[in-house]
Amino acid sequence: MSLFERRSSAADADGPGWGGPGDPQDGPDIAQQFMARGQQDAEAKRYVDAEASFRRAIEHKSDFAAAYNNIGWVRQMLGDIEGAELRYRQSLHFNPSLRAARKNLLMLLVKSGRRKESFELWRDELTSDEDPTIFLEDQLSRALREHDFDLAGEYAALLSAFRWGSKWHPAEADAGRPPAFLMEPAVFLTIPKLAHDVEQFSYLQRKQIIGSEFTAVISAYDKLIDEMKADGLQAPTPLNDDIRARIGHVYNRIINVRTTPRVSRALSDEWDPAKAEADYLDGDCGVVVVDDFLSREALENVRLFCLESTVWSGNRYNHGRLGAFFRDGFNCPLLLQIAKELQDALPRVIGRRYPLQQLWGFKTGETLPADSTTHADFAAVNVNFWITPDDANLDKESGGMVVYDVQAPLNWDFDSYNGKLGVIGSYLRRKKAGSVRIPYRQNRAIIFNSDLFHATEAVHFRPGYENHRVNVTMLYGFRENDIHHLDERIDRSIGSARPSSAGWRSAAFGR
Repeated sequence: MSLFERRSSAADADGPGWGGPGDPQDGPDIAQQFMARGQQDAEAKRYVDAEASFRRAIEHKSDFAAAYNNIGWVRQMLGDIEGAELRYRQSLHFNPSLRAARKNLLMLLVKSGRRKESFELWRDELTSDEDPTIFLEDQLSRALREHDFDLAGEYAALLSAFRWGSKWHPAEADAGRPPAFLMEPAVFLTIPKLAHDVEQFSYLQRKQIIGSEFTAVISAYDKLIDEMKADGLQAPTPLNDDIRARIGHVYNRIINVRTTPRVSRALSDEWDPAKAEADYLDGDCGVVVVDDFLSREALENVRLFCLESTVWSGNRYNHGRLGAFFRDGFNCPLLLQIAKELQDALPRVIGRRYPLQQLWGFKTGETLPADSTTHADFAAVNVNFWITPDDANLDKESGGMVVYDVQAPLNWDFDSYNGKLGVIGSYLRRKKAGSVRIPYRQNRAIIFNSDLFHATEAVHFRPGYENHRVNVTMLYGFRENDIHHLDERIDRSIGSARPSSAGWRSAAFGR
């Protein structure tokens, strides 16, 4: 949705104050009066009349930047993209600080797939007092709600570049200008993150994706690991000035995002979506397991994206697990193609009722204790799939997932159902929870109700960078809007919450 500039005067409250049989009164504010008329017509979708009024405003005030912006907005509503861009740029020529025009131009460029121009334009917004990423977040959320995956991907790419950008990324940025470094997110040093990055930088050097300049970076990381071990620093450690001087230009910054376009078909033809839907809605276990989930081409390219993309910035998780998130760089056309094909393939389970709201990946090292990640997610439907080859798994009967037949109560807050293992464990025991165990297999997907408590089973994988256990998760819809939830999810011993519609995903769980 574009922005047209409204006048800010007492007349806004009292009405435009037309004079004569339809023409504004003569006087110094005549341009503003034409603006007010144009705004009324624009809000009523009388775009031709609105444009005529805005043009009359410019006749009386030739440098009226807001009027040029509003003509641009009207032209865009009429489908004249070139005309809209011209007027937005004219508006910024007369008033470079007019944020409505800059945001309108930004949205226009993003929708046109002109990411480099979008990035450069948005630099001008970086010095504003408010956080400019709020606007990008809003546009991204809107695109997801409207199922516009391409547009969401463009906004997510801008967000990640501003939050985690470096002198290497985005590559389309002007090399003569300093890196964006808009945001300074809370970044902590951990040994598992440093060790992972050493492995990844070495891997990327072997593939000649990054150059010899990273040899010094690898040495600096190795030295920091030795220092932290010597000092007994196992917990996450804030970056101090000394560490920032040594590795701040690269640590947790995006160095490379693998170009990973769409393929002819992302989902495999080896499974039957109609059967999967029937099993999900009517089956005995309430959890659907799909093998040969992705086409071979899609699987290999997703795996390479995870290996080559330096987007694993989430290091606040226990046992050295690392997360990568859609808004922080875990974003490529192929991942969004998978999300869209899933939505279309499962119209009763996902469909357009539940828009994609989150997309992430997690890496786990050689080992992970059982029952160390039990949680529920904040969505209606969870699709989780594994991409690391099977020969990396040393225990063929484990390494996968356990899903419990108990849902998180709606009146639990996010921290309770997503992180308090003691509280969750006690609740599962009180409910005498049963479970479904799904062993790890490459290209296996699990589709289940996100409210069900679930966890990664014990992991025993081979050492080596390419053997990290990697899972990809796509979350659809919001937990409180799920039409299949049962009222018993409200734990009366904790408090009250709004009721939800009755009905189980699984007849067995209902019994």
